[in-house]
Amino acid sequence: MKPDQNTPLQKITRGVFRMMLSGIFIVAGLNHLRAPDHIAQRLEAAPMGHLATWIADPNTLVLLASGPLLIGGLALVIGAYTRTSALVLLAMIIPITLTVQIGDISTMGPLFKNIGLMGALLYFATHGSDSLSVDGLRRSGVD
Repeated sequence: MKPDQNTPLQKITRGVFRMMLSGIFIVAGLNHLRAPDHIAQRLEAAPMGHLATWIADPNTLVLLASGPLLIGGLALVIGAYTRTSALVLLAMIIPITLTVQIGDISTMGPLFKNIGLMGALLYFATHGSDSLSVDGLRRSGVD
């Protein structure tokens, strides 16, 4: 017997899951704007940071990353363009993970945190949002 995937509690839980997930990206985007020098120093000090810094100056990379992190997180929290925002955030977190968390045993916790975040983003990239979301309201025809 297949379990029902659309009970009211399951719908609410998926909405809360999406909102809770978004917080880390909103905070990261704000931190990139608030303290770009600190984040750039972390990138430069990372064992694999050179993979990113050959593309552009670390401060430039940090400021360029702030927009997608913040906007993607805000879109995710309200459930607007959920699939797209999850894909954008996934595209952001992969290079961040590869350059900042790989290569140092002390970053194993953050590495696996990011892997977990990637899994959650994959969920929303494939499922979208159905409850407590702008996307859900658009599908139901509510303006």
